[in-house]
Amino acid sequence: MNQQLIQSIKDYAIPLRTANDYDFLLNTVNEQSLVLLGESSHGTSEYYKERAEISKKLITEKGFTFLAVEGDWPACQKVNRYIKGFNDKFKDAREVLKSFNRWPTWMWANEEMIELIEWLKEHNMKQPKEKQVGFYGIDIYSLWESMDEIISYLEKTNSSLVEEAKQTFSCFDPFNRKPEKYGISAAFYSEGCHEEVTKLLTEISLNKHTFKDNEESSLNIEINALITSNAENYYRTMVLDDNQSWNIRDQHMVEVIHKIEQFHGEKAKGIVWEHNTHVGDARATDMANQGVVNVGQLLREQKGNNKVLIVGFGTHRGTVIAADQWGVNLENMITPPAQEGSWEDAMHKAGPSNKLLLFTQENRNLFSQPIGHRAIGVVYNPQYEQYGNYVPSVMSDRYDAFVYINNSKSLQPLDVKEVFL
Repeated sequence: MNQQLIQSIKDYAIPLRTANDYDFLLNTVNEQSLVLLGESSHGTSEYYKERAEISKKLITEKGFTFLAVEGDWPACQKVNRYIKGFNDKFKDAREVLKSFNRWPTWMWANEEMIELIEWLKEHNMKQPKEKQVGFYGIDIYSLWESMDEIISYLEKTNSSLVEEAKQTFSCFDPFNRKPEKYGISAAFYSEGCHEEVTKLLTEISLNKHTFKDNEESSLNIEINALITSNAENYYRTMVLDDNQSWNIRDQHMVEVIHKIEQFHGEKAKGIVWEHNTHVGDARATDMANQGVVNVGQLLREQKGNNKVLIVGFGTHRGTVIAADQWGVNLENMITPPAQEGSWEDAMHKAGPSNKLLLFTQENRNLFSQPIGHRAIGVVYNPQYEQYGNYVPSVMSDRYDAFVYINNSKSLQPLDVKEVFL
C-alpha cells in the first residue's frame, strides 16, 4: 500500500460524526446547479441516510429545487404527487413507496426512504407551490408503464391524440410486456416499433402546451413519451451491444435531468442520486477505453465542471442487500473487507472511521494515481468480487468529494410484491 496516499488521506480527510460535518461540503457549493450523490451499492443503509442528510441541507440552505433518482418515472411520480399534495390516494410514505414493484424493489421501497419522503412532504407544505421540491425518476426501464400513463392521461383529457397513441402502442402488444422478447425481435427480425414511437414523441412534444395544469401534467406526459422512445431504442440495442445500450441509458438520464431543469425554470437546482458508476466521471476510469460514457461525464461536458459537484460514496466492510442472479430474491450478504491496495483499503488504513474527503486545487495531484475502487451492483457475489468489482479510477478526477463509511449495514426493504423481469 502506498504510504504517501494514506498520509494524504490523513492530512485532508474530515471526520464525519454528525450531519453538521457536511457543512464543509456545502461550503463548496456556490455556482453549482447540480449535485450528484453516488453510492457503491444499491443495498447499503448508510448511503441512503447520508445522502438524505446532505439533500436536506442542499434544499434548506442552498435552495435546491428537485431530487432526481435512479428509478422509474411513473413510480417516482406517485412520490412526487404525494409530497406535493396533488392527491390523497396514499396515506403515508410507506404506502406510496410500495408503488415500486419492479425488481429490484429494495432500491426505493425501503425503510430508509420513509423518513426523507415524509420530510419532503412536510417541507413542501410550508412552501408556496412554485418553491416546492420535486421528486423524479430518471431511468429508462418503464417502457410499458410509461405507455400506460400516456394512454390514461390522454383518455382523461379527451385529447385528440388518444387514438393515435393507442394505435402506436398496439405495435408492442405481441411482446406481452417482455422487454427481452421485444429486443430480440426488433434487433434480429426488424419487427420493432421505432418509427411509430418516434412519430408519437414528436406529436406529444409539439402539443405539450395543451397539457399544462397545476399538477405538472405537461412534464409528466413529455417524459413518459421520451421514455417510450428511448426505452424502445435501449431494448433494441441491448441484445447486440452492451456498451451502446449503457450509453443510451445514461444519455437518456441526462436528457430527463435537462427536461426537469427546464420545467423548474432558471432557478432550477437539482440533486441526483445514482450509483457511482453513473455519477463518477467515466473519463477517470477504464470505462473510457471501452467507449462508455456516463451521467457525470456528460453533465460536466455540457454544463462545465464549475456547475456540477460530484460526490462518491464507499465502504470498507459490512453487509449489503443484493441478489446472486438478475431477477431472483434478494439476500442479506456480507461485504468483505476491501481488497488490499484498493481505495477503500487506503481510506480504512488512514483511520477506521467515517470521513469526508474534498478534492481541491490544493490536493488533487495527491490523489491522481489510478487505484481500484469497489462497485457493487444489484447482482453481487462477494466470493468473486476481486475479479470484477474494482474499477480502476483516478479518484480526484472522478469525483469532487468522497464520503467514506468504514463499516456499513444493509438496507431494510419494505415487504412488497416484486415484478420480475
